[in-house]
Amino acid sequence: MKVLWENILITMLSFGILYWLLNKYAFSKLFAIMEQRREMVRSQLEEAKQSKEQAAVFVEEQKAALKQARQEALEIIETSKQISSKQAKDLLDQAKLDAARIKDEALRDIESEKQNAVEALRGEIGAFSVQIASKLIEREVEVNPAEQEKLVSQYLNKVGSQS
Repeated sequence: MKVLWENILITMLSFGILYWLLNKYAFSKLFAIMEQRREMVRSQLEEAKQSKEQAAVFVEEQKAALKQARQEALEIIETSKQISSKQAKDLLDQAKLDAARIKDEALRDIESEKQNAVEALRGEIGAFSVQIASKLIEREVEVNPAEQEKLVSQYLNKVGSQS
């Protein structure tokens, strides 16, 4: 195999010219584009990092808001329980007052009926007393208190068993 120095020299010269042309016209633009690409990737990575941090902050805010909402819900439930308990107590107290009032009215009615019954009995006793007196007079009982007491008791027992 023979080495051709001419071919090596032409190839090296061609390579040098090609390198010089690429360096003058293409490499600067190519390197600039690659630098832009690198900067774009770096900025996208930075934006992604910021987005991740913002998302983490947002998640924490949402957790805090959820926790606060739960706390408020528990407070509302507790307030509702207290209000319903108070309303139940108020209703119970009102029912007790109404029952006491109705009981008092019933007792007054009973007392009134009792007084009416006593008045009616007094009237009847007066009538019976007159009847007893007339029967005593009819029998012409002497002034014997024991016998009079016996007759009054018999008559009262008789009247009591009839009514």
